Amino acid sequence: MTIVVQKYGGSSVATPAKMRAVADRVIATRESGVLPVVVVSAMGRTTDGLLALARELSPTPQRRELDMLISVGERVSMALLAMVLRDRGHAAVSFTGSQAGIITTDDHNHARIIEVRPLRVQEALAQGRIVIVGGFAGVSVTKEVTTLGRGGSDTTAIALAAALEADSCEILSDVDGVYTADPRVVDSARKLDALDHGEILEMGLRGAKVLAPTAIDYARRHGITLRAAATSGRGTGTVVTHRPHPGTGRAVAVTADKHALPAHFRGTDAQAAAFLDALDDGGVPWKDCRRTRSGETIRLDLVLDTLDAPDAGARAAAAVPAGADLQVREDLATATVVGEGIAERAEAWRIAGDALDALRLRPPAMWGSSYGLTAALPRTALDDVVRRWHAEFPGLEGDPREG
Repeated sequence: MTIVVQKYGGSSVATPAKMRAVADRVIATRESGVLPVVVVSAMGRTTDGLLALARELSPTPQRRELDMLISVGERVSMALLAMVLRDRGHAAVSFTGSQAGIITTDDHNHARIIEVRPLRVQEALAQGRIVIVGGFAGVSVTKEVTTLGRGGSDTTAIALAAALEADSCEILSDVDGVYTADPRVVDSARKLDALDHGEILEMGLRGAKVLAPTAIDYARRHGITLRAAATSGRGTGTVVTHRPHPGTGRAVAVTADKHALPAHFRGTDAQAAAFLDALDDGGVPWKDCRRTRSGETIRLDLVLDTLDAPDAGARAAAAVPAGADLQVREDLATATVVGEGIAERAEAWRIAGDALDALRLRPPAMWGSSYGLTAALPRTALDDVVRRWHAEFPGLEGDPREG
């Protein structure tokens, strides 16, 4: 029988009424002749509440114990949904990530999935039961409870879809798909029907509130096609596929990352290596590192990520070796025009630059990647830049085949 994996976000199961609505959709899926495997997040802001409680009692909670604590939220959701389904006459069973065979590294709070051994899930499906799995958590190779970090429930769903060779994987939330820009910032933002894995990965890395980058990377590596859609069933959502589509070099979205923190390091070869090692050892997230040399001086231009590490700037400053220098630009963040190969087009650089000139902005740096063109800009100007770029780049507000 066809298997479909459905992941429901925390807002979709935030209240008893919403939980019943999710049950309605799961039952409709089952009655259509499909076997659903359901992955659920914690209800509403449960995880945030547990983290706040932990830090109220312990200023520096141990990462292992944090995993033991925050993995509870998903267990609540999965058990409640199983109860609702059983009360409605459907055979249902809930499993934790470890019971579902999610095997991870030992990295507490940001573990990575190594392998999925879904034996109990497969046995339950063979019995015709609806399987509900608590997302976000697994078990390490040393039998420790681990959590997968931000967006971990998305990763759980995608990993199960790959292991079960599911027909499809649906990521369901209150949003009906992925948009060309944040609709709260750009009134004319429109829903995208399809995206490449690389494009949506770039969007996630550059601040868009879409699927978690770690989850998308897993889907890309395993060739999983996704559909991001609304729990309510309205609209067709956005299909995310590994198959390239026409339009390489086109702009597909504009994003802003208010959690990006540009920083510039200067020192010797040895000092630069020691600095990056210290960032890694201290768990300070960073990206976009560019290394240049002038004589014996090494310059590292990198972007720190403050989304999960609000104190990343201070921690990076503390990691600077004696005799080296670090400048952290608290006044800057980044904006990105997303599109496969867009940074390889001179026209894209011209449009981006002219739009910034019209806003009287002179970014200290702009750089390209395989899927985007990014600029470091004043934080106070990000929304204006997003609106301007969205209006200027062909295809974002008009026919998506343009550009």
